[in-house]
Amino acid sequence: MTIPGNLKTTAMAVMPHKDADRALELALSMDIPFWPQLPHVSYYEDMYVQAAEHFPGILLDLENQTLRFSMDNFINEFEDAMARFDEPEYFDISRDYSVVYHKFLEMDLSDRPAIRGQLEGPISFGLNVLDQDKRPILFEDTIRPFMFEFMSKRINVQLKRLQLMNPNAFMFVDEPGLQFLFSALSGYDSTKAKSDMEQFFSVIQRPRGIHLCGNPDWDFLLHLDLDILSLDIYQNGEVFSSYWKSIKNFLDRGGVIVWGVVPTNFEPFEAENIRSLETRLTGVWDFLSAKGIDREFLLSRSLISPATCCLVNPDGETTVEKAFAVVNELSHRLRDRYKL
Repeated sequence: MTIPGNLKTTAMAVMPHKDADRALELALSMDIPFWPQLPHVSYYEDMYVQAAEHFPGILLDLENQTLRFSMDNFINEFEDAMARFDEPEYFDISRDYSVVYHKFLEMDLSDRPAIRGQLEGPISFGLNVLDQDKRPILFEDTIRPFMFEFMSKRINVQLKRLQLMNPNAFMFVDEPGLQFLFSALSGYDSTKAKSDMEQFFSVIQRPRGIHLCGNPDWDFLLHLDLDILSLDIYQNGEVFSSYWKSIKNFLDRGGVIVWGVVPTNFEPFEAENIRSLETRLTGVWDFLSAKGIDREFLLSRSLISPATCCLVNPDGETTVEKAFAVVNELSHRLRDRYKL
């Protein structure tokens, strides 16, 4: 196992900071640090824009902060993209698209238990980026297979760079769109979607996993060939724990769960304290333990994180920074409690 557990800490990458160095300092306060994504610094730092770099057909308007797709441009640019398909640097994130990523790459993090990167996944990217007819490109049969392959190469290239820094590096595929994927409104056949996702993860290098904050088809996710699953347990604890059979199977296969328990939104954060969050999280573990999941084994395959990212608090980055501090405090409190 290269992904550590034992209630160590990590966090979501999207942060509200306008100071890249301050955001990076906060990310480094976690046991498992990551490079922050900072859309308030530049539109280039938006998670969808970063995933779109070099994708043929993309229309990026920095002034109006829009990301669109043109089929005519895709056709014109496709040949050049294919000519560069074996160039790793073509699929990496350039300095223009992330100042923080390249600062992170220059650090010595070899002594950390692990480090982490991330990229927006193809489902969410394909739902968010609209073509000339204002239709999500996920629904375009001629674009979708290329998009899945393109994103898999981007993820693998980043992971390889991070593993040069720390052999226990791993990747989150950020997929907030998965909560909409299997709804009747998505316009994407669920059988085909599941097949596409299974194929996609089969070509992503390990360790590989998904982060999302919504409430998707947990059975499907827990049966995907993932190494790690990161979720908002603060909002979804009761629903998620009801899939205890699939959770047990996921853990038995070697999976790690990131329990996102500390809210970063101002109002719910102010309504909680360290004891209430500890009670909320251990209540989920108590339920799973009663269903036959060994607690010691569960904790050995668990990390703790904030519940979600947040860009819209009235106090800017203040609540987010407080939430990161509570994550670390809660982790140490629980590690003492369970002698980890």
